[in-house]
Amino acid sequence: MAGYGGFAWYYDRLTQNVQYPVRAAYFDGLIRKWVKRPVELLLDLACGTGSLSLELSKLGYDVIGVDGSNEMLSVAMDKNYEAQAGILFLCQDMDQLDLYGTVDVTVCALDSLNHITDPALVQKVFDRVSLFTAPGGIFIFDLNTPYKHRNILSNETYVYDYDDLYCVWQNSCQDGETVEISLDIFAQEDGEGYQRYSEAFSERAYDHETVCRFLQNSGLELLAVYGDDTLNPPGEETQRVIYVALQPNPR
Repeated sequence: MAGYGGFAWYYDRLTQNVQYPVRAAYFDGLIRKWVKRPVELLLDLACGTGSLSLELSKLGYDVIGVDGSNEMLSVAMDKNYEAQAGILFLCQDMDQLDLYGTVDVTVCALDSLNHITDPALVQKVFDRVSLFTAPGGIFIFDLNTPYKHRNILSNETYVYDYDDLYCVWQNSCQDGETVEISLDIFAQEDGEGYQRYSEAFSERAYDHETVCRFLQNSGLELLAVYGDDTLNPPGEETQRVIYVALQPNPR
């Protein structure tokens, strides 16, 4: 789960299609809908370069950002300093989450859980989130669907071509479940020549029954399931599913 190396420095350039203010507003709406008490502390789990953390902070949340990549967090901390946002960033793998106390809300976005290909480790993540969620708090997370893995990501190749940055993104999906992803990045540095960076990682799709089992095993209660950043139920061709789960148990 840690890593991303050189990719971290170009992540934001290669994900310009992500509308972080819109996603933050969507999560804010879910929080207001499902949390029946004041929210004081929010955890952005697998926060990456901190773009979503910053947008959630702008909405008034006291945010903790956790990620397993030192490189990603270095970018996030630079953003935090420039914005004077006061976000606390911690370098921890998701399955080793260890906070000073409980949070009211945890958000885990942008298919971060798909990047864990071992179901036993996903269960550990749910267990740790449950442990550090206050009673009445919620866990919001999204997942790429099996449909997206089979029909959209599949065996596609994407090319990103900018003046000073070139990236070839190749997917390979042989079993309809796990997508192997390889990146070759060529970045111009100091206006002279190009430096090459290569990254490889995987994403695994989890069906609804498996996700429900993770939640049940960790003591979390499923509240709602939505499709593609809406308030509608997911359909057969939904690409992203959003789950909302409650921590009902007193500690």
